[in-house]
Amino acid sequence: MDNDKYKLVIIVGSVREGRFGPVVASWVAEQADSHGAFDVDVVDLADIDIPLELPAASPKYAADDYPRPAGMAPLTSALEGADAFVVISPEYNHSYPASLKAAIDWHFTQWTAKPVAFVSYGGAAGGRHAVLHLENVLTELHAVTIRDGLAFPNYYSVWEDGRPLDPEASGYAKTLLEQLAWWAGALRTAREAVPYPA
Repeated sequence: MDNDKYKLVIIVGSVREGRFGPVVASWVAEQADSHGAFDVDVVDLADIDIPLELPAASPKYAADDYPRPAGMAPLTSALEGADAFVVISPEYNHSYPASLKAAIDWHFTQWTAKPVAFVSYGGAAGGRHAVLHLENVLTELHAVTIRDGLAFPNYYSVWEDGRPLDPEASGYAKTLLEQLAWWAGALRTAREAVPYPA
C-alpha cells in the first residue's frame, strides 16, 4: 500500500440473488482509483461468513478477544486496516439489508473515528431510507458519516453497460471522494496523535 494514500474499503452490502450491488461497487471503485487519493479494496459480503446469531459479549469491550467465525477474518482485517469506507446499499422495505446490519454488529472498534460514505440504489427514493438508517447506526459506533452521498433512483432504468447514464454522476462521485479523503486524512492524523476516547 502507498503510505501517501488512504485505504478505502468499498462494501457491497446486499447478498440477495441477482443483486445490482457489485455493478455499483465496480463503478465506484473505478471512480476512487481515478481520484488518486485511495488504495481501493472491494469487500463483497456475499463472500463472507456472517451469522445472524451474535456472541453474548459486546465487540466494543471484547476487542481482539471477540469470538468471530474464522470465515469472517477477511472482513475484520479489511475493516481494521481501513482509513475510510464506502457502503453500497440497496433499499429493502425502507431500510438496508440484514447482511449489512450483521456485518456492522459483529464489529465495533473497526468503525471508530473513521469516515463512511454511502452509495445507494433503489426505486423512487434511490435507497435514501436505507442510508438514513445506516447513518444512525454508524454514528452509534463513533464513525463519521459523510454528508454528500450518491443515490440512484430507479437504478434499473438509469444504468447501461455497468455505468450510470447521468453525465453528472462522476462529478457527484468526485465530491463524495473529496470529502471522504479530507476526513480520512484528518481522522487518521487524529487517531495517530491521540487515542480516541472510547
